[in-house]
Amino acid sequence: MNVLTKIISMFRESDQGLSLDSGNLSGRGILIFHHTSEVIRAETLLKKAGLDVKVKGPPPEVRSGCDLAIEFPLLLELKVLRVLSKSKIRPLQVLPLQDLLLEPVSLFQVKNFGDYLMVRAANMKITVSKKDARIVNVSGGGCPDVPFLADQLVGKGLYEAPEPRTLGHTLCGYALQLAFEELRRQCPG
Repeated sequence: MNVLTKIISMFRESDQGLSLDSGNLSGRGILIFHHTSEVIRAETLLKKAGLDVKVKGPPPEVRSGCDLAIEFPLLLELKVLRVLSKSKIRPLQVLPLQDLLLEPVSLFQVKNFGDYLMVRAANMKITVSKKDARIVNVSGGGCPDVPFLADQLVGKGLYEAPEPRTLGHTLCGYALQLAFEELRRQCPG
């Protein structure tokens, strides 16, 4: 194996191991967008490309029209931008978190009410019974599809209910999908 092949192999291995689980700001960046719909499309494309990205709330200092940002491993910036460029998605800003000393805000708040567990993502909340993982409440937001989403989910088991993203296409539906996925992580079925 020649030197160039070894270097390429090292980069491929490090590319596969890049993760956002570390609390270290130095290796992370965020993508800032003008519209929420761009964040949703970008997240879908980047995950489909196998990249480890997370949607977070941008630090208040850099918020510009959209209350969501995408956090990604900074070493993959060129790959991230290439994936987005192919679909004509351009972030307003790409910011390294280390230089700014900024920390993205988690979208999730988890509240344990004894027999019930509630997850809030942005302004949407979903609550399940810990006893049988039944969805007992959906609330929040201000989008017109929230009552419909609640009607379709309340009373169903967390693992039998349809995913909110298949039912609604608003910011509230997206936030509810994030809360739904977090509840599934919190309550493995």
